[in-house]
Amino acid sequence: MEEENRVTLHGMWASPYAKRVELALKVKGIPYEYVEEDLMNKSALLLKYNPINKKVPILVHNGNPICESSVILEYIDETWKNESPLFPQDPYQRAKIRFWASYIHQVYDCMLKVFRGEEQDKALEEFYAKLSVLEDGINNTSLGITTNMNNIGMLDIMIVITLGAYKVQEEVFGSKLLEAEKTPLLYSWVTTLIELPIVKGITPPHDKVVSFLQYLKNKVFKATPHAN
Repeated sequence: MEEENRVTLHGMWASPYAKRVELALKVKGIPYEYVEEDLMNKSALLLKYNPINKKVPILVHNGNPICESSVILEYIDETWKNESPLFPQDPYQRAKIRFWASYIHQVYDCMLKVFRGEEQDKALEEFYAKLSVLEDGINNTSLGITTNMNNIGMLDIMIVITLGAYKVQEEVFGSKLLEAEKTPLLYSWVTTLIELPIVKGITPPHDKVVSFLQYLKNKVFKATPHAN
């Protein structure tokens, strides 16, 4: 890869934020190098490229680091304009996509509350309410269900990374997250996306995910039940 076009992604295999960027790069067909970071022993490069937040993902393009997944995704779309657009060209439609992407991030935050066991009934009620709003959004707005890997956009990336591991999450945490009876359109959207080869290609092995989630459940979430 020529130095002037070099793209490097610093991530962590279980980070949904890094996975969003990884999937976007795959969708765009952008060649890149991947650097797996140990967040318990952060590398000098991670600290150099993101000295403020000291987190992944970090995209390094032409030697310039870009941080925060939402910022990176927009940067990717604006830089590689001719490759499978993640956002529509119309400013109003782009604004709508940004709104729903932000809303899906709220869904993820609610899901974390469920996993942490914070007021479990209340957390589940809030999570299901968010899913219901998403269901209405699919039914009543321009939110669509992608069936072709060539048409994957920003919201597809957000939704499949947020909810695509629902089965293994249900297995470990014991809470039902996604049901065809309650949110059929959302269920169809997610289950269609997780079967696409491009999504399967970045999905970690089941057993590895189970072990990681069990670690979070038994060690991390119990130790920090009120973490944000």
